Formats: sequence, structure tokens, C-alpha cells
Amino acid sequence: MFYNMPMLPPRDPDQRLKARGTETRPAGRFEAQSRQRESDGWDLAEDQQLLRTEVTTERPRSIITRNTSPDIGFDRSINPYRGCEHGCIYCYARPSHAFLGLSPGLDFETKITAKPDAAELLAHELARPGYRAAPIALGTNTDPYQPVEARLAIMPSILRVLRDWNHPATLVTRGSIVLRDLDLWAEMAARDQAAIGVSVTTLNADLSRILEPRAPAPATRLRMIRDLSRAGIPVRVMVAPLIPVLTEPEIEGILTAAREAGATTASMIPLRLPHEVAPLFRDWLVRHRPGMATHVMNRVQAMRGGRDNDPRFGHRFKGEGVEAQLALQRFRLARTRLGYRTGSPPLDCSRFGPPPRAGDQLSLF
Repeated sequence: MFYNMPMLPPRDPDQRLKARGTETRPAGRFEAQSRQRESDGWDLAEDQQLLRTEVTTERPRSIITRNTSPDIGFDRSINPYRGCEHGCIYCYARPSHAFLGLSPGLDFETKITAKPDAAELLAHELARPGYRAAPIALGTNTDPYQPVEARLAIMPSILRVLRDWNHPATLVTRGSIVLRDLDLWAEMAARDQAAIGVSVTTLNADLSRILEPRAPAPATRLRMIRDLSRAGIPVRVMVAPLIPVLTEPEIEGILTAAREAGATTASMIPLRLPHEVAPLFRDWLVRHRPGMATHVMNRVQAMRGGRDNDPRFGHRFKGEGVEAQLALQRFRLARTRLGYRTGSPPLDCSRFGPPPRAGDQLSLF
């Protein structure tokens, strides 16, 4: 069906999968060799073991990541986790697992690395004499409110440090666990130091279940927008990724539902398929949407200069050509009609400073 498509290894017959985005474990692009299990025809269903999520810990020397990308609106970020159990098949962060010697396929969604010392490292970095405050972006690579966060609770400690230092932060998430920390986010938002983006890929629950198998259902994400907005937190709905044919018809529907729930700003990014994501997504199409697989990829390539992916700055988040322009025009018209703001107010960095210590003299003003 697809020409020049890399062959993915077959599903491991010894593993039983439940709610996973992919069925395979292709080697990362830096690996010189790859391995795969082959069935000899004697495998029994009762011998299969359920593939469970494994969490290991990482203790890095720093937690704030800097970036100089010209098309990203922030220069620093924090990611408490590597890998993401949500298992979204389209996730542009999957290739980052190759740097760990792990597969961007099943390993990305089943082998998670957590950073439990994140808050302590953050406090240490904020206290450095030369540090200058600017909004810290949370969830730029993998979702900090993925399922494992319910147990590890790394985010509340990070938020307390940011709150105590009067440091602004933004968040991108689709995880409903964010509502557990509603009070902390609301407290920061009351100081104009917080804003949250909620990704809504589709309103179709059946499609969402196979596209992003362990992420909250669309109705739950709309409830997240409603609860966050009612708490006074500025909420941006992210129509991302926009997948041609599959979710593109929903642009207006998603924007309408999110506006009714309380979102005040909106953004849209066409599907990106960097490195190993492209063959994984193509394989997903063949398994779940075979009748429209070729149509989807033809439209993707029409937005990406004839390729599966276009990594160029200035193009990767927008796409190009007639297909991309038509989608963007629809998005902008719906955004204007529904009364969304075209930009978010800047977050307040002016009050940044160390939290008061016991015995400190109070300020007169």
C-alpha cells in the first residue's frame, strides 16, 4: 500500500497488549542492530504475559532545559518524565526514546523514566545569582500529567516551588490528573503567573480510544477546560495534531465545544511525523483505518512538501501548500466567529524572587 515504507517488526507473540498505541517495538535510529521475536506456531494464548508499564527513576544534575528554536515561544522547559503512557500513536516525542537506547514504539509508552528530584533541582536553579525569570513551559515533550503522575505526584512539588518563587509557568496537557492540582494552578493564575493548554484531538470517543488509548476521553478533556476556566485559569484549546481526513473535519466542532467549556484562546498544529513516528503511524493506519490510509498520507504529504515530515523552522508547526492554507483559514474563521482571543496576555515575571525565610524582616510595601 505504501511505497518505501520501513518494515516494522511483528508483534511479540509472548506479550498481551491492552490499550497501547502501537503493537511493535522497532529499534531506534541510532541502533546498529535490531531484534524481533518470531512465532513458531506453538505459542499458546494462556502463555502470554500482559505487558505492563515499567517506571525507573533518573536523577539528573539539572531540570530546566533551554532551547533556542526560533519558532517556539519559550526558551526554557521542564519535563518530569521521559516517555508517556498515554500512548498517542502520533506523538512527536516518540523519537526521543531512541537517545536512551529504547524503542520509540512500545518502549516509549511502557518504559517511563521519572525525575523525583525535579522540585529540589528547580529550587536550586532558581536560586542561582544569575538566573532571570521567564515563563517555564511544562509538558513540552511528554505529558507531566500522564497516568503514573497519580502515584508519583512530582508535579505538586514543582508547582509549590514555582508559586513560592513567584515564577510564571505554562502547561500543555491532556491528563485529567491536572485537576488534582487545581488549587495550586489557580493560586498562580490569580497572580497572572499561569496558563494551561489542553489538547483536544477529536470529539469522537471511539477514534480517541485507538488513537490515544490511555489519554482521557474527549468529554473528560472538555470537563478539564470547564473546571480550569471556572477556577480562573486562562485555558487554550489546542487542536493538535490536526490529522487530515481523520480529525480535520472536526476543526469547527472542537473549537465550538471548547469555547462553550470556557477556553479563551486556541491554536492548531498539523500532524508531524518525525523520524520513527512516520512508520509507526503508517502501520497504525493500515491496522485501524485501512480504507483511508492512502488518502490520509497523501494529504499529509500535500501539507509537507511531498514528504511525511518537514522539520524546517517556520514550516514544521504550520505546514505548506493549499491543504495547509485551507485548514488554517477554516481555523481562523471559526476562532474569530466564536470570540476567541488571538493571543494570550503575557505572564507576570516582575515579582520573581526567593520565598521569605523564617526570621526575615517583612517589607514595608
